[in-house]
Amino acid sequence: MKAAVGDRLIENPRLDGPRRIGLITALYHANGSPPYVVRWLDQVRETLVFPGPDAHIEHQPHPW
Repeated sequence: MKAAVGDRLIENPRLDGPRRIGLITALYHANGSPPYVVRWLDQVRETLVFPGPDAHIEHQPHPW
């Protein structure tokens, strides 16, 4: 899993559970590998996330 700042992290913990969407605000590794600092769209806080098998990255177009 590789990401860039500005990409979205989508978590689907269970088929019948709520989907979580977060904005990746910082990377710990230059190659885009986890962990990521994520600001969840349904919360005000940021968390350090090691994505599990139920997560995927939604890449966003970057201006550079």
